[in-house]
Amino acid sequence: MKNRNAACSCGRLQLVASGDPVRISVCHCLACQRRTGSVFGEQARFPADAIAIRGTAARYVRTADSGTKISYYFCPNCGSTVYYQSQDQQDLIAVPVGAFADPAFPAPRVSVHETRKHGWVAMPPDIERE
Repeated sequence: MKNRNAACSCGRLQLVASGDPVRISVCHCLACQRRTGSVFGEQARFPADAIAIRGTAARYVRTADSGTKISYYFCPNCGSTVYYQSQDQQDLIAVPVGAFADPAFPAPRVSVHETRKHGWVAMPPDIERE
């Protein structure tokens, strides 16, 4: 079983994900754009019991357009988001793919909220769209 290591910028908050992600997606919603400081967020979801966390995390909770509360966990020292969890999917933990700092990480299979996608962003032609 493959282990993948994620960490914040300063390394004080770390995460190990065991096994393969159950979903890798790109989100173009405005909240993800603001959260990442980029034009989209990319995340990999793993079963919660496949995640081990080291370090202290601060939490920010926001309500999605759907009304679901999402808890974002970030390093209180450097501010990097290392993982998050939706109240309606407590069995899964999402990890921003950039936290793995692994150029060989598998490509996303799903693209969501494309009505907010920047015009110059091109997704792979075979990606599933929700």
